[in-house]
Amino acid sequence: MIMNDTPGGGDERAFDGEAAHGELVSLARRLVEIPSHDDETAAGDAIERWLRGETGAVVERDGAGNVLARRTPPGVPADDIRNDERPTFALVGHHDVVPPAQSQVAAGTVESADSYAVDRRDGRLYGRGTADMKGAVAACLLAFRDADLGGDGAGAGGEAPDLAFASFVGEETGGEGARAAIDDGFVPDYALVAEGSTNYSKAGVTDVAVAHKGRRASRLLARGTAAHASEPDRGENAIYRASDAVDVVRELPFPQAEVLGERLQATLAVTEIDGGSAWNVIPERCEITVDERTVPGKRADLERATELPGVDLEIDQDLPPMACSDDAFAEQILEAARTAQTGTPEHVTKPHATDAGWLAAAGTACVVCGPAEPGEAHTDTESVSIDVLERCYRIYRGAAERVSRESGET
Repeated sequence: MIMNDTPGGGDERAFDGEAAHGELVSLARRLVEIPSHDDETAAGDAIERWLRGETGAVVERDGAGNVLARRTPPGVPADDIRNDERPTFALVGHHDVVPPAQSQVAAGTVESADSYAVDRRDGRLYGRGTADMKGAVAACLLAFRDADLGGDGAGAGGEAPDLAFASFVGEETGGEGARAAIDDGFVPDYALVAEGSTNYSKAGVTDVAVAHKGRRASRLLARGTAAHASEPDRGENAIYRASDAVDVVRELPFPQAEVLGERLQATLAVTEIDGGSAWNVIPERCEITVDERTVPGKRADLERATELPGVDLEIDQDLPPMACSDDAFAEQILEAARTAQTGTPEHVTKPHATDAGWLAAAGTACVVCGPAEPGEAHTDTESVSIDVLERCYRIYRGAAERVSRESGET
């Protein structure tokens, strides 16, 4: 078991020996090896077995395939995963991945992979899901098991929270698992979402993201009237209408938001255009795709384009942004991050959406903190630093112990 002589504080934590170091690497490798781009069942099975074998927690596999677990402080009986009578702090990840490259498949093909390839070299693990995000899931599992929830009591008359763990399915395809769990009543009071996968931290430091952007994927559909191209005035050119819509999008201002002193700026870009049927036909249809990175509480006014004749707006996806709703909680996690490393972490923002957006929208105070480094997630060279995973373990364990000890003061 990974131990620490000073739960919840003190000098920088260190892994206690090679056995502990090896346990994290071994667990991460085992999870990464299990294919989960098309069917997350086997990966969920492995996480569920580990939790049942290594912890005394209440463990559940819900109907969507999410794996949920809950620990209670000493002397408090374990009960239902969704007990909303008690405060809860959750460590959150996901075990689905994007499809691997053939070079990342150890046995079988991408379509029917028996296992993924995992390679360890130069202090890193290489393979699909190492950075996004089975390495961090392994660190969460160990921290969930090892965290000392006894502490000094809740302090100031408060109630020490339960510690929950959640590994969702479907994060890469729109957050289906997180939404299903929330709809089924899993809404912790506080959550640390262990997503790294993009380089939102400074070199050599693991920062704490207190906000991230969302993503709204939209289509502007321009309709016209077909005619022979030799008589263009007899029709209405849908491409021209779409071009006018592009001009509207180009001129829209980018919304901004500020969270705990950190500023986020939205972005908006036309990324695809599709229209026309033949070189000699005035097109009756043209479609443009718009990628919008949203900020908390604001959206670009895409509806302005629909004031043009023949232009309609359709929203295909709207992944919510996240803003931490509890300053004191954000500071607690930052203190845990400071204790866990020699560098100086800060509150930062993350440019990409995570399941924290769904949780925050449901009322959970969230931060995001994971192996944020240039690990090239979603590529055939995806990797994660073992040292950074160890640092994340220390942060997650320290966060659980700090929140347990100080909950009455928040």
